[in-house]
Amino acid sequence: MDDGFLMEVCVDSVESAVNAERGGAGRIELCAGLVEGGTTPSMGLLQVVKQCVRVPVFVMIRPRGGDFLYSDREVEVMKADIRLAKLHGADGLVFGALTEDGRIDTELCTALLAVCRPLPVTFHRAFDMVHDPLVALETLISLGFERVLTSGCDSSALEGLSLIKRLAEQAKGRIVVVPGGGITERNLQRILEGSSASEFHCSARSVRDSGMKFRNPNVAMGASFSAPEYSIKVADVAKVRTLNAIAKNIL
Repeated sequence: MDDGFLMEVCVDSVESAVNAERGGAGRIELCAGLVEGGTTPSMGLLQVVKQCVRVPVFVMIRPRGGDFLYSDREVEVMKADIRLAKLHGADGLVFGALTEDGRIDTELCTALLAVCRPLPVTFHRAFDMVHDPLVALETLISLGFERVLTSGCDSSALEGLSLIKRLAEQAKGRIVVVPGGGITERNLQRILEGSSASEFHCSARSVRDSGMKFRNPNVAMGASFSAPEYSIKVADVAKVRTLNAIAKNIL
């Protein structure tokens, strides 16, 4: 943590992880599928990232995009991925699970936390889909989560700022409330000053053109809403540095 703030950058590639560390990130959240909000990365990606960076790497455990209501077989996948992530050097883990009525799935979270230990665990933005965030926060504290990542149950951390502040006040240091979602150099100062947060979460990405010279414009590898085939989003060293500088200058 630099000067009271810790910046966590979510990344989905080795290049982004290296750029995040170079820019001053204090922690990396390693994912795949950022277009879906983050899913479990490959263990090969985790292994190589761990070889390339020194900051802590927290690994997303989310077997698919979509909601956070998981089947028994999906739970088995999550447990297996947790064990593998620990085996390959994860410094912490990130997951979330809800019941069908929008509450924290305490039974499942308890079981997954047991597999995660002794590593620290963050409850991710599944929190933003809960029925009652103030009750949910107390549930996470009682379960033993170290952090909760939230946009304040709104479309972005800026839009949900008032709830983030209320959650941080309610937490009273019992859990770290981490603002995340749509954080940029244009709004970071307002979010940090308005939330009393000590950590924040961002992607700090920019678009880099593919190195491919031959291109087939008639074929796409994913669904119609997927990202273009010939551009790559990566964490931008300059953006990470700018966000880090803003956070330092607030104090």
